[in-house]
Amino acid sequence: MHLTHLVCTACGREHDATVPQNTSPCCAKPLYATYNLKAAGRTLTREALAGRVKSMWRYREVLPPGNDADIVTLGEGFTPLLDAPRLGAKNGLGRLLIKDESLNPTHSFKARGMSAAVSMARQFGLKKLAAPSAGNAAGALAAYAARAGMEAHLFMPRDTPRANIIESEQMGAHVTLIDGLITDCGAEVARRKAAEGWFDVSTLKEPYRVEGKKTLGYELAEQLGWTLPDVILYPTGGGTGLVGMWKAFDEMEQLGWIGPGRPRMFSVQASGCQPIVRAFESGAKTADEHLGAHTMASGLRVPKAIGDFIMLDILRKSGGGAVAVTDESMLEATREIGASEGLFVCPEGAACLVGLRHLLAAKTIRADESIVLFNTGAGVKYLECFGG
Repeated sequence: MHLTHLVCTACGREHDATVPQNTSPCCAKPLYATYNLKAAGRTLTREALAGRVKSMWRYREVLPPGNDADIVTLGEGFTPLLDAPRLGAKNGLGRLLIKDESLNPTHSFKARGMSAAVSMARQFGLKKLAAPSAGNAAGALAAYAARAGMEAHLFMPRDTPRANIIESEQMGAHVTLIDGLITDCGAEVARRKAAEGWFDVSTLKEPYRVEGKKTLGYELAEQLGWTLPDVILYPTGGGTGLVGMWKAFDEMEQLGWIGPGRPRMFSVQASGCQPIVRAFESGAKTADEHLGAHTMASGLRVPKAIGDFIMLDILRKSGGGAVAVTDESMLEATREIGASEGLFVCPEGAACLVGLRHLLAAKTIRADESIVLFNTGAGVKYLECFGG
């Protein structure tokens, strides 16, 4: 509503927000949406939120598109932030919370980003959207494109969880399975999009999926009484949620809602696909592609992320870090979380508990800190992982 322009995340050059954009024309890097926060703050106040819709659109003034009529929504956002007292006690923790994104439409956090991206696509009059996906993003794009009356062209690795494939097909998407990884799927979209007339809505290759994801940060602050936790652990593939939350914290500080303090942000990856972990540990500013990437946690099987330099900067600025965990430990943690708290989390969400244990053992995180783990999706979409 108060969107003014786009900014290149690499060089800071401004770009036009009134036309469809992918990566920045100057550096071929992700673009950030920029708002007139002074104007937004006239109506977007902490007090005003009390009577607003319980979805991510309660933060309307700092979300695209320009016209309410272009919003494509299925009620995404404002998911529970749950205390996990038994799980916390078992691990010697004073305050452990789980942000449960499985209750979004399409049962994952991907609904947030696709709601914002498809809304902007509607504003621009686009008709055909395309994306590579490791699973949950495909289902989300299929749903929101269907809601908007658009075509969705989805490319997924052949071994993507069946639930994601069936979900996408049943919502009318054009699904192509590729022998390879999400990077191979992305290359196929790039090769065909011009000839096919598709607009590419890949992770961080358009400016608005991150706008939907940033509402995670707004919600955390609101649900915690306008404070932020000491520590956030986030399962990281493409990293849009991590990037979006950091952007939200900056915006909220400019709105006067929070101070300069930030949570320490930790990226959790799979041991079979850990480009961010390796880059963080080596001190690199960008991450090399993880060759031969493999993990059953399909959302973590992203061997090369375009936003790697943004993520690494966030991890370092926040005083956080990155940790890799095994597939076997994710499965064990899924059962432990379920038996302790009644949540059937996805393997990516379970990875956060394993990562937390590693960081506690290394004394990187203290047991008396307030800690938020992110469950990014529903375990029922990963039945193959559990022998189903």
